[in-house]
Amino acid sequence: MVLWVFGYGSLIWKAGFDYDERVVGFIKGYTRVFNQASTDHRGTPDYPGRTVTLEPEEGAHVAGCAYRVSGYDAEQLVLSYLELREFEYDLRTFVDFFTEESPEEPVITGVLVYIGSPNRSKNRYYLGPAPLQNMASQIATARGPAGPNYEYLFRLEEALYGIGCEDEYIIELANEVRKLLGVYEDRNMGDFEDGRLQQAFEDVKLLQDYEDEKQYENYNSRKLLESFGPSLAKI
Repeated sequence: MVLWVFGYGSLIWKAGFDYDERVVGFIKGYTRVFNQASTDHRGTPDYPGRTVTLEPEEGAHVAGCAYRVSGYDAEQLVLSYLELREFEYDLRTFVDFFTEESPEEPVITGVLVYIGSPNRSKNRYYLGPAPLQNMASQIATARGPAGPNYEYLFRLEEALYGIGCEDEYIIELANEVRKLLGVYEDRNMGDFEDGRLQQAFEDVKLLQDYEDEKQYENYNSRKLLESFGPSLAKI
């Protein structure tokens, strides 16, 4: 048996599981948006961070990576891992996957993807859209067990750049967050290691206007996630 999984967020730079093949490409009919809450990785139940999800959009496409996992046991292990890692995402669906060499005919069909739907009755973690400034303020100030929310955004920007994708939406949001942090170096991941971005975060004092925090529950899922070892530590 063969399982293919599509990554469009943190899975691009950190799959967290063993795979047999990684293919760079894109899916059609969706757009990538920072409309999903993160309450146990890049935020908390009281102060959620923002992570990406997919929303349908005719004519759009989303770049990312497809991962091939072969064998029943390996497939079941990866699915169990992803069910915990992606527990805040309520939809599991299958999509066609294309590459630059084959933009019209899918090179892989039946690729699994996790999506946080905009249906608030089923997806309590859906934050929805917000003005750029408000979204940037939330990302600049939220943090969770896996680290600050802005690190997730910057790593996504860098990972997309690494696979040949310059997502204007991601770049615009990242630039706005950099302005709030007082950091203007573009795609300089060395900042994470010498501590300058961390210090910038500590120095930033921003007003938080996110008021709908009571709808989130503390699921205390860290113990379950930790059972998979350090692979989840920095998602």
